[in-house]
Formats: sequence, structure tokens, C-alpha cells
Amino acid sequence: MADNESSEKKRKKLSRRKFLVRGGFGTLGVLAVGTYLFRNPIRRTILKKVNSMDIEYLGSTDNPMLWFELGKDNVVILHSPKVEMGQGTFTGIAQMAADELDVPFENVKVVHATTDTGNIDQFSTGGSTSISGLWQPLRELAATFREMMKIEAANKLGVSISQLSVKDGVVSANGESLTYVEISEGVTDWTIPKKPILKDISSYRFVGKPLPRVDLADKVYGAPMFGLDAEMPNMLYGAVVRPSKIGAKFISATTDKAEKMPGVVKVVSGDDFVGVVAESYIEAENAKQAIEVVWETPDNLQQDEIVAMMTVGNGTSSIIQKQGAALEGDDVVQMEFRSPIGAHAQIEPNGVVAYVEASKATIMISTQVVGITRKEVSSRLGWDVEQVNVIPTYLGGGFGRRLHTPHAVQAAVMSKAVGKPVKYIFSREEEFQHDMFRPPTHHILKGSLNEKGLLSGLEHHFVSGDVGNNSALLPNVVPTILGADVGAIRGAFIQYTGVPNHRSVYWHVDLPFATSWWRSLGLLANTFAIESFVDEMALKAGKNAIEFRLAHVNDDEAGKRLKEVMSTAGEKAGYSEEVKNGRAMGFAASVDAGTPCAHVVEVSVEDNNIRVHKVTVVLDPGLAVNPDQIRAQCEGCVIMGMSAVLFEQMKVVDGSLTPTIYGPYEMALMKHAPREIDVVLLQGKDTPGAVGEPPLGPIGAAIANAVRRLTGKRLQSMPLKLT
Repeated sequence: MADNESSEKKRKKLSRRKFLVRGGFGTLGVLAVGTYLFRNPIRRTILKKVNSMDIEYLGSTDNPMLWFELGKDNVVILHSPKVEMGQGTFTGIAQMAADELDVPFENVKVVHATTDTGNIDQFSTGGSTSISGLWQPLRELAATFREMMKIEAANKLGVSISQLSVKDGVVSANGESLTYVEISEGVTDWTIPKKPILKDISSYRFVGKPLPRVDLADKVYGAPMFGLDAEMPNMLYGAVVRPSKIGAKFISATTDKAEKMPGVVKVVSGDDFVGVVAESYIEAENAKQAIEVVWETPDNLQQDEIVAMMTVGNGTSSIIQKQGAALEGDDVVQMEFRSPIGAHAQIEPNGVVAYVEASKATIMISTQVVGITRKEVSSRLGWDVEQVNVIPTYLGGGFGRRLHTPHAVQAAVMSKAVGKPVKYIFSREEEFQHDMFRPPTHHILKGSLNEKGLLSGLEHHFVSGDVGNNSALLPNVVPTILGADVGAIRGAFIQYTGVPNHRSVYWHVDLPFATSWWRSLGLLANTFAIESFVDEMALKAGKNAIEFRLAHVNDDEAGKRLKEVMSTAGEKAGYSEEVKNGRAMGFAASVDAGTPCAHVVEVSVEDNNIRVHKVTVVLDPGLAVNPDQIRAQCEGCVIMGMSAVLFEQMKVVDGSLTPTIYGPYEMALMKHAPREIDVVLLQGKDTPGAVGEPPLGPIGAAIANAVRRLTGKRLQSMPLKLT
């Protein structure tokens, strides 16, 4: 009976929010059991859901005191579990909080939540989820905090709560007023209301407005805010010996020479790495070069071997989408597309400062996975997680690169060995050779037309290495159960569900080097292949590219939103299939995480080089918390996508990944940027949707489609080159 009573109490304490949060991944777990039993049909149902859903925030939403702190001048300090890596998240969440707290926008100061606060995101910062995932819980927390203030104000003013009014962080009644700070003075036992009443969005003063970024001044004036800026008193510098060959395994090291070099404090040898701790960065790097390491290396791989490996038909396959019959017959059109290995190439290399004391470790680091970094460090030290405090910094670019932070563990081990803080920074060469790369892909598209010039069948077969699989974010059981990599399949689904026979088949190949999350995951490569092929079929049918696509989109809710962005893009850009004055237009569209987007580009060819002059972006992000922030994200996606599509590629040469520095690793420069990027925002739903990655999807195909109309050539491999 006691056990039953205990279980009943636990059920009563489970809030609706906790239910929703647990439901996001809990449902996946329940369905996964069914997946194992019923295999492909249920797998496809789950994958379709995962591919289109916004990920719920996975962290504490019960205690506003973990999130909010009151400072001088009635400033509310918001401890954000999401990190700021340039996407403008801090500004958006400040707007959301200010409206529900009923304080001026400028009175909300957003800082990174250290793990010591207890406010830890169990997922990460990524997947375009920061604003959309926090929209409901943050507003509820802010409303709860506001109501907590009103309860205490009523006590101090001797009035009922119904007599109170709140404006700009001041609670008033009967001619008397108290600021939030004044209300909080002397209060140690707060009453937390069960269910706050959220304000009507129409009454919001800040959400929906293009307010200036809260981190703008610090960045303009060069405040020390990034991981490379992090320092601690009496800090030393570390360096780690890393191999240049793919698949190299550490055997042994001779460190005598390094130990005697100037400035060296200690050479730290472990089972899996050798590091140097010295008094300066250059002394640590010099000593590292003097360590003689014996590596066990496999045969030298070459680029053509990687290409042969990454070909549809190799590895293991899984049908992720299926409707109708497979394509057969002489009228089937088939084309192939490829994308290369891609580096993250973020401007700030990875860096960390670690200080391991007798029973406490402090880690200052630019990371997207604060909670995971904490767990990895505590595990290596053999400590409880509560003994490790991770202090996140601003990120000088992330894009998925900072989802993998073993350098935090290495810095902690070196710090423990010397008893002082140790700062460890990746060299640019280390960043390029030991990145978690965007995997190369190969795609085979098949299609057939009916007598009306419409698609009767459309198939997408594609191969990729790991994206989500084998990463810190996904439990090892997920890939086995789902049968497909949830990152690699982003953008791989056929969005033209009006085609009676359509399917998408995923092939997985284990690559000999590490690959993982890269901004937009598989979206860029998959959309490039699918939208290039669909465009070719439109040309074969003799139909307008946009009208051809619209004819194959269903009229369900998602289909209507997709049609709207397509039509609007054509109208705003004045889309035409004619070549005028040496320029042509190209169109492409995609849906990612439930957010539809369409691009129209205008290109020319100058000295056999593709020149992009204008890009029109139409995005339906739902409710735009900060329209300027979203436009900036769209512009960033266009430039990053252009760089990847026109220039970037890593290659395997003699067993090493190359190049290892900017310059040889070609990227888009200022001179390559379009003179105009016109961003149009629609609102197809009343809540914020994913923004940070969806606008990256269509750019590659849109450029290739414009080049096809201009030159008659169908470019089928990234980076797009005419010669």
C-alpha cells in the first residue's frame, strides 16, 4: 500500500510541462519498441515525425529562481541554458522574457547559465531549437516569476492581489509602489503559483519587433567574451600531440627532449594522448613538436577510394519514405549528384581553460553541449557531475563543430597533473585535420512523367556517413532502432507528396574519419540533389519551374505553407525562365523542421565563374520574435550555403585530410557575396518555428538551376564548377 501511495504522489507532482518534455523523447522510446517489433512501416512513421518536429526544451522548467536573478536598478538577469553563437538567441529570449515579466527590454540582461546554477539544457544548442524550444517554457517561467512578485507585493502592501497592477517591473496599488528588487528584499520563502496566466500575444510590446541585439556593444568594442578570451589567474598553456593520418592509433611516445625545453612545466602522458603544459602558448607548441610519437597507421587512403566507398548500393539501406510503386520502364529518367567532405571552418578555433582543484573542477569553454561537456569531464576525473562547473562563453561560430568537446577532458587532465589552470587552444591545422566533418554524399534520382507532363513517380536514393549517429547527442540504441541517421535524412524526404509514386531510400556507410553535425545536417546536399532533379524534370515537361512544383504539393496544412512560400518567392523576385542580359534565374524550395523556405537566385557566368547577383528568400518561420534576427539568419544561410556550394571541399590525399588552412580551403569572400539579399517573412502559424538552418536548404539547387538555364549545363556535383 505504501508503494502505491508513493507512486500516486509522484504522479500528482508531475507537471504538464514535465509531461510534455518527457513526451518528446519518451514517445520516441515507446515507438522505438514498436519499431523493433514491426520494423519498416513504424520506422518510416517515426522518421517522418522526427524530421518535421520542433524539439522540446529538455531542462528544468519548475523553478524560476534557476532562470532569473534580480540586480541593481531593477535589472532582471536571465541565466540562459542556450548558448549564444552568433544566431541572436539572447536578443530573442530577452524579448520573450521582458513581455511576460512586464519589464523594459533594456532591463533584461542575458548571461550564459553555468552548470552550478542548475539550469542545464539536457539537449544542446543546435537544431534551430533555441527560440522555438524556449517559446512556451520561458514565457511560463517569466509569468510565474511575475506572479511570485505580485504575491509578495500584496503581502508587503497589505492588499489583495486583484488590486495590484504591474508596469515596467514596478508593482502598484492604492498609490504605493514597489520595484521587483524592493519586493524581493528579505524574502527567503517564495510562493510559486501552480499555473501562471500568460499574456495575450497581442499585448506584447517587444515580441515581433526588430529590436537591437543585446550583445552588439560588447562585440563592437571587443569585450573579452569568447572562448579564446577566457583566462584564469596563474594560468599555464597546454598542447596535445595529434596525428596527421586518418585512423592513426597512438602506440608510444618519447618525451625526453620535450621535457627539457624552455618553459615546459610537465609532459602529461595518458593512455590515449600526450600533452605538454608550459608557461606560454608558443613554448607548449614548440615542445609538442619535439615529442617523438609512434603511430599505428592504416594504408594511405586516397580521394578516389572515398568516392568509390560513398556510392549508392554500398553499406546498409533503409526505406525512409514510401508511397505507391517503385519506378520501372524505359521512360524513367535517372540522374546522379554528389557533395564533398565539408569542414566547419568556423572563425574561432576550439579552446578551453580548465582548473582542477582537490575536489572541484572549473571549465571555461565555448561549447554547444554544456551538460554533455560536464558529464565527460566528471567521468574522466571519476567525480560526481556536481563537482564540475562548466562556464560557457560566447562562440565565435559553432555550426555543429562545438557539439564535440574532448579537448575539455584533455585540458582537465593536464590541469590536474600540474595543479594549475591550463588553457588549451586548437591550432588552425588541428581544426581542419581533426574536425567532425560534413560527410560526403551520393544521390541517385529517378523520375517519370505522365501524359499531362506531371510526375507519376519520383525516387531518391542516397548514401551518407554519420551525422547524428555516433555523436554525444544520440543514445547508441537510437540508430539501431530507427535504421536511419536522423541527421543525414534531413531534407531527404520527397516534399512533393502529390506525386502518386514516391520513395526515399537511405544508405549508410561507415567512413574512416569522423563526421557529424554540420549546419543544416543533410539538408543542403539532399535538397541540392532533389531540387536539381525536379527542375530538370520541369524542363523536360516544358513547364515553368514554380508551377511544375506547385502541381505536386498537397493541400494539407504543411502543403499550403509550402505553396505560399513558393508562390511568394516567384512574385517577389519576378521569376522568369528567360535569359536576359547574360543573366538567368533559378528556383528551389525545401522544408526543414517544419519550416518551409524558397529561394530565387539571379546569376551570370564571368570567365567561367558563377556569379550570384541577387537572392530572394521567402521563409515562413511562424511567429517572428525578432524579424531582424531572422533576416540576419537568412542572409547568413545564403552566404554560408553559397560558400559550401561554390567553393568548399576537403579531400583525402595520402591518408590525410587536406587542406589544413584557410586559402587552400576555398571559401566565399566578400567579393562573391550577392549585391542584394531580399528576405520576405510569412507567418503560417502562431508560434515560432525553426530558423537557423532551414534557409540553407534551397541555395545550392537554386544556383545550379539558374546555371542550367543560362548555359544548358546541368551541374551535378558540389562545389559547382563549369570547368
